[in-house]
Amino acid sequence: MQIVFLNTFEKPGAGHHVASAQLSICERQGVWAVLWMEGEESDGNPQTWFEGTSWEEMIMAFRHGIARMMGEGYAPIIDGMLDDRRTADGSFLSMLQCYGELHANPELFQSLREWRRAKAVEEKKSAYLIATNRMLWMISAFVPKSADELTQIPGWGSGKHASYGQEVLAITGEAARVTEFPLQWVTEQLDTAAYTQWLFKQKENRYKNQMNRQQAKKKILMTVQQGGTLDQLEAELEISRRELMDRIEQLDQEGYDFDSLITRELIEVSEDEQQLVLDALSLIGDKYLKPVLQQVYGSSEASQLNKPVDVLYERLRLIRLRFRRSHTNKAV
Repeated sequence: MQIVFLNTFEKPGAGHHVASAQLSICERQGVWAVLWMEGEESDGNPQTWFEGTSWEEMIMAFRHGIARMMGEGYAPIIDGMLDDRRTADGSFLSMLQCYGELHANPELFQSLREWRRAKAVEEKKSAYLIATNRMLWMISAFVPKSADELTQIPGWGSGKHASYGQEVLAITGEAARVTEFPLQWVTEQLDTAAYTQWLFKQKENRYKNQMNRQQAKKKILMTVQQGGTLDQLEAELEISRRELMDRIEQLDQEGYDFDSLITRELIEVSEDEQQLVLDALSLIGDKYLKPVLQQVYGSSEASQLNKPVDVLYERLRLIRLRFRRSHTNKAV
């Protein structure tokens, strides 16, 4: 196997000891391998981070592994393998986020989560649209007591404050606080080593998510090719039906053909009904589906067809894929 890339990593140990490791990318007859070898012995057993024919997956595994090992204290002799920015420099925003995660008040954070959960149920929306975990971590760590302080929390803008500010301040008003606003003191008090490790963890998680999405993409395409269904994909990928449809629409935009899947999923939908949907999409447009739903099925569509509204929306999304593909082909 031919080595096409080699880099050495070092990690300070106890006393003057320095642990070393080598990272290599190898290739043989179109098969790539990413190997991590700790120690200086050439006959050791390397860890295989990746082995396969996909260059894209190989690079993802390569970067994910680098971020993980650098988070553990290894430093490369040749830097710049993740991006062009110096990770240790960071930014004030990321420092606030890091401090919030490392110093969150568990009791206050739990109270904020319970409030968010109840608010999400009340407003019938996803909890993260009200406030992300990262935002709640920062609120619980810095404990804002006034509107001016709360709006200094990154991401908590005027819109969120108008909707939820008084409720959040009622919760934080009952909690003790040991720090002050404004928050510029964080740049001096945040532990440098902990912050650097946190930054690499963010990179590791990002590359891990990319790898997971790439694997899910392969699964979707393979399952569709083999005659699989949306029910099968939902169970195997363990994601929501809505997210599954989002990914299929994204792959369709990338040029992958899902016509066979659409045909299988719409087997019980009459040609007349499908044509009504296509006509509505031509008349109303394909950006928003609610007016198409009302145009085709009317205001009592669920009771008339004995189908939940989300099932009808999925049906519309599938037909819209076919509609967009036919118009793209006509344009070409």
